[in-house]
Amino acid sequence: MVEIISHRPPGAIHAWTIVRQKPVQVTNYCFRGGRIMTRRFWIGLALALVIPGLMFVTSCAQPECGPEWVPDVRERPVAVEPVEEPPVVMAPVEEPPVVKFPHENVYFEYDKSTLLSDVREMLTENAEWLKDNPDVSVIIEGHCDERGSNEYNIALGDRRAQSVKTFLVDMGVAVERLTPISYGEEKPLDPASTEEAWAMNRRAHFVID
Repeated sequence: MVEIISHRPPGAIHAWTIVRQKPVQVTNYCFRGGRIMTRRFWIGLALALVIPGLMFVTSCAQPECGPEWVPDVRERPVAVEPVEEPPVVMAPVEEPPVVKFPHENVYFEYDKSTLLSDVREMLTENAEWLKDNPDVSVIIEGHCDERGSNEYNIALGDRRAQSVKTFLVDMGVAVERLTPISYGEEKPLDPASTEEAWAMNRRAHFVID
């Protein structure tokens, strides 16, 4: 059997129960007004006072309790949908009208510079066109086939260009609008050595200046 010794000095408020060879602290008593209150009572009382105070401090820490709290009124970014731009439509480029003679070429007989009747009719139409377009000036090119020397064909081409110029001037076209030039056999329309090609190369050609 274990011997238990209780000891409390006079005037002390604490008492210990001592077990032989192993002192153990047991229940702590407090005497007040004839009542005994345990440590649990004091702990409960302290918690009852501290917890409400903590709750009050925590609640006042919220932004709503502060007198200087201002609501967040900063603008939030708004997603803007991209606007599709209409496709660019290029205006069509108007090309200037092509100025063209009614007859760009008139033809001659072999080794001749005289104007045939059908050639005169064609040149009459060209003269009327030139009078309807007074701002146009032209170059009259005289050409030959390959037969004959180069010097001879240059002179023959010049006679052909001059005969056309004279006819147009007689039809009322201003002489300063007409420039005759000879290329002889240098610029054949058809380079072949045939009667058909030679007939194509004996010509006067109109070029707008």
